[in-house]
Amino acid sequence: MNITEQYKADGRRYDNAATMYRRCGCSGVLLPRVSLGLWHNFGGVDPFERSRDMMRCAFDRGVTHFDLANNYGPPYGSAEETFGRLMQSDFRPYRDEMFISTKAGYDMWPGPYGNWGSRKYLMASLDQSLKRMNLDYVDLFYSHRYDPETPVEETLQALVDIVKAGKALYVGVSRWPLEALKFADKYLRDRDVPLLIYQGRLNLLDREPQADGVLNYCAGHGIGFISFSPLAQGLLTDKYLNEIPSGSRMWRNGSLKSQVLTPALHDYLAGLNDMAADKGMSLAEMALSWVQAQKGVTSVIVGASSVEQLVRNLQSRGDISFDDIPEFVS
Repeated sequence: MNITEQYKADGRRYDNAATMYRRCGCSGVLLPRVSLGLWHNFGGVDPFERSRDMMRCAFDRGVTHFDLANNYGPPYGSAEETFGRLMQSDFRPYRDEMFISTKAGYDMWPGPYGNWGSRKYLMASLDQSLKRMNLDYVDLFYSHRYDPETPVEETLQALVDIVKAGKALYVGVSRWPLEALKFADKYLRDRDVPLLIYQGRLNLLDREPQADGVLNYCAGHGIGFISFSPLAQGLLTDKYLNEIPSGSRMWRNGSLKSQVLTPALHDYLAGLNDMAADKGMSLAEMALSWVQAQKGVTSVIVGASSVEQLVRNLQSRGDISFDDIPEFVS
């Protein structure tokens, strides 16, 4: 579609609704099994037309949940700005069909009030995010990380007040330790703002939410769970099986360092790739499907650098058992 043409969503986007969505905990919210994250490839340094094509592709295929944070880019804030442009140009008529999340918790601006979990930071950050995204409210607002210095009651009360001010419909926490999660669950529930969802990293290389009890706690207490980095930033694809491709995330030595790809890990990934082939799947499809098959998981957040990659990731399934996949031991 030409960039100047008015976008009209595919009328068949909900044809597979019966298998596309899962209930988030014990709430009224249904999330797609695969959600689109704007962590990478939607920043100010990225081509706007490509970001637009991927957003359209996702929505046309029934993806209703779009995951952002205040510092996604680069530069910081620019992924939200990209989303805001698209909201104005393409998605305003579909706002009520979309479930949009953002977060605050990591460094965003200089000085003592642009980081962590104070009421000052969370309130100011969300106001800035709403302006960048051209929204009156977000569907979901997260505490992006646990703050060990700020009283946890202050962080949680800010989340309560954000909901009661109409700036977010639901709240979540990301990567909080189990005991803090338990406290948050009770605190928020007692104030009639139940915790909707927990965001954590769960993939074939990192099973910490299972090992530390977070996933079981969420499943047993009506809290949804959404996995970020289900492909371990590309490690759980065939991208790095033969070499480090020029221009790749590992080649740029950014958030994915080349030293993580040890000989032992390479051998494990090669074995997974063979296992996936035996199942008639790609490594990425098997890795995404494995996460979706874990008890308590509501959705996985995928990124993409192209429409073609996004379409492949959306083809993963959540109805397959993978009891035969061994854990990686370094």
